[in-house]
Amino acid sequence: MKRLSLMFAFMLAFVMLHAQTPKHYYVKISTPKGESTLKLYNETRKHRDNFVKLVKEGYYDSLMFHRVIHNFMIQGGDPDSRYAASRQELGNGGPSYRIPAEIDPAIIHKKGAIGAARDNNPAKESSGSQFYLVQGRVFSQAALDSLEQFRLKGVKLSPLQRETYSTIGGTPHLDGNYTVFGELVKGLEMVDAVAAVKTDDNDRPYNDERFSMRLLTRAEARDLERELQGLGPKKGLSKLFDSMKSREYKLP
Repeated sequence: MKRLSLMFAFMLAFVMLHAQTPKHYYVKISTPKGESTLKLYNETRKHRDNFVKLVKEGYYDSLMFHRVIHNFMIQGGDPDSRYAASRQELGNGGPSYRIPAEIDPAIIHKKGAIGAARDNNPAKESSGSQFYLVQGRVFSQAALDSLEQFRLKGVKLSPLQRETYSTIGGTPHLDGNYTVFGELVKGLEMVDAVAAVKTDDNDRPYNDERFSMRLLTRAEARDLERELQGLGPKKGLSKLFDSMKSREYKLP
């Protein structure tokens, strides 16, 4: 009996070890033009936690991408867009608070990044709810040289920026001015599809481009992290133990 108890304890410890808390929060964005999955960075905790809170509350459900610029970005998160009239100008709505800037030079505006919109406040504090998903474009090295000289007024791009913007693409002139707090790990095609729609003089799509969001559960997040590592979903006791834990999880 003692041997069986020890064996059970060992198996339980093994299963618990392999039923770890996910490393990040993940959000699924659903639109008529496809779905995307967003990973939120732990390095930008204030923005991460605020975004998770709003997603859980259903704040973003039925809002629209109210500002769309091809080869640049798609912007959403204005609560006024939920019941906006046709051709109503949008972009000024949101919570009464701002989020302190969390600008990190190592976290840049590559294609698929999510950044926090803001007004022209000198502290570069972010809107409480409005965000943008980067489409951008791929730059040649000559184009990056020109960007440094003219738009960046002589400021040199880092090796990371040059490598990223000449391969993945993005919007390098936004670096250092807005907080980037996550990236799409699946479904970049959705951004391209929305960015291609026709817009009016205020960059609002002629046809409303709405979206909804939900936070991935613990099990979904763990399976996604395994998928991104090239591994299959959990099976057996490990999956059973995961199913017994709370669907939600808390990151430090």
